[in-house]
Amino acid sequence: MSMGYLMMDLEGTQVSAEERELLQHPATGGLIFFTRNYQEAKQLIDLVQQVRAAAPKKTLLLAVDHEGGRVQRFRSEFTVLPALAKLGLHYQDNPTTSLALAQRHGWLMAAELRAVGIDFSFAPVLDTDYGVSKVIGDRAFHQQPELIAKLATAYIQGMREAGMASTGKHFPGHGFVTADSHHAVPRDNRDLDIILQQDMLPFKQLIQQGLDAVMPAHVIYEQVDAQPAGFSRVWLQTILRDQLGFKGVIFSDDLSMEGASVVGGYAERAEAALEAGCDMVLACNKRTGVIDILDRARPKLDPHSTKRLERMIGKPFMSRAALLNEKTWQQAVDALSAIA
Repeated sequence: MSMGYLMMDLEGTQVSAEERELLQHPATGGLIFFTRNYQEAKQLIDLVQQVRAAAPKKTLLLAVDHEGGRVQRFRSEFTVLPALAKLGLHYQDNPTTSLALAQRHGWLMAAELRAVGIDFSFAPVLDTDYGVSKVIGDRAFHQQPELIAKLATAYIQGMREAGMASTGKHFPGHGFVTADSHHAVPRDNRDLDIILQQDMLPFKQLIQQGLDAVMPAHVIYEQVDAQPAGFSRVWLQTILRDQLGFKGVIFSDDLSMEGASVVGGYAERAEAALEAGCDMVLACNKRTGVIDILDRARPKLDPHSTKRLERMIGKPFMSRAALLNEKTWQQAVDALSAIA
């Protein structure tokens, strides 16, 4: 059975009757959680079960943005994770310890999510921190692409040990632009060669190591293509697939963001992203957008998308109760609390 191409969201802490219908739609293939969907760990476990039960005849990918720092959707009863930049700062004084902490950060983040039934977090951020982007900022590991690649390698190793696939974002790099693509249409006027040598270096190295998924930026790189990267066949096909040899999943960033508005309405955005090379598109925080996509979009789908998407399903993992009794969990919490 093919997997749906749309990842939607929920409005509250339970699945409504309308949301059950939307989850059952053949085009729906995933769900992303937000802070508004969370009260406590037990409620989240119940909510995950409700989502699964709403569409029992198909596989839904369950995801969240749970990076640490200011982007962490679940806090009470979850470990408050430090921003990735803390790992980069620590690296300058003690590289070996910092890499071990990066691995523990990735493992702890992934373990706590897998223990409640969520497949993956959209992580890690591979953007380079140029000191100008407020939306990226301390979400990035470092200012040096080589160090980002090293820290991200350790971080992804930890994720995989907990049974979670990785997603590098925001390809080919969001850190150079000042504008926030949630609220504006950022433009980067640098030459392709500079972007290749700097921002794309972590993506290139991680792809060579088997990066599972990529999320492109809603940024227009004016010297390369007139479309934002997530709607550009040049970026997604010619560069990412052909030149870099990427074999994994391509997720769009949220189609509700202002950076996606240049393409048209929601159905047009979904069609454009999928036809450019995305395997799954995200539509969040606007129910009318989800409905517009399901009602009107008629995209040309890649027959290989389902196989790629199936690799994002979380591997079997222990229960939350078992995890909280693990020495490895307590050691990771203690180590990361020291730099949080």
